[in-house]
Amino acid sequence: MPDTLAPRAVIGVMTPAMNTVVQPELELLRPDGVTNQMQRFRLGGDSVSDDLPEEAEKLLDCGPRAIAVGLTTDAGPGGPEKLSKRCEAVSKQIGVPLISASYADYAALRRLGARRIGIVTPFDAEVDAVVKANAEAADFQVVAIKGTRAPTLPAICETSLSDIRNVFADVAAAECDAILQVGTALPVVALIEELEDAHGKPIVACNAAVYWQTLRHVGITDPIRGFGRLLEQH
Repeated sequence: MPDTLAPRAVIGVMTPAMNTVVQPELELLRPDGVTNQMQRFRLGGDSVSDDLPEEAEKLLDCGPRAIAVGLTTDAGPGGPEKLSKRCEAVSKQIGVPLISASYADYAALRRLGARRIGIVTPFDAEVDAVVKANAEAADFQVVAIKGTRAPTLPAICETSLSDIRNVFADVAAAECDAILQVGTALPVVALIEELEDAHGKPIVACNAAVYWQTLRHVGITDPIRGFGRLLEQH
């Protein structure tokens, strides 16, 4: 029998233990008949997270059709590919697809037809250079990039909405097809529609992108309104 509160799908959601943004943001996006079930993991080790397989396996008890991994690894050289390979390995181990935010970002940009992109990050200029290199390796032209310069990973969750708006305004001044936001602890989802209206460009926020790709992967194609073009039109 189907789950009473989730007759369409149970979606697993995983995020780093310190991240207080992914869970509430993905709840904002949840369509009728779907529930999100959370599990956390710790970052570190040569494989992104040593305990990711163990924590992902715990989610199997609630029968998820897919697991959205609320993590971007764009801040490390080759990080998106490393995360994708880690998720593929865990998917094979547990028999449920894991979808990573970094690769979901790229899929979303391609769906929107974006090649020239601006990027908003929670990082400083040194780390932004790595983010830029990763996006260029994925065949995007980065015409502008700027970060909110959070001093620590936990501090990303504390970034003010006014600071986020200001950084988006700076990046939007460049001639780009779309603006990508990386760093799943940066609270952007509730601002997407406002930012698109203000700047006239589609916004790919990483938490919205990973949930979009996860829903589409399990065949849920509802337009989700109020959170930008990606979720409403694609």
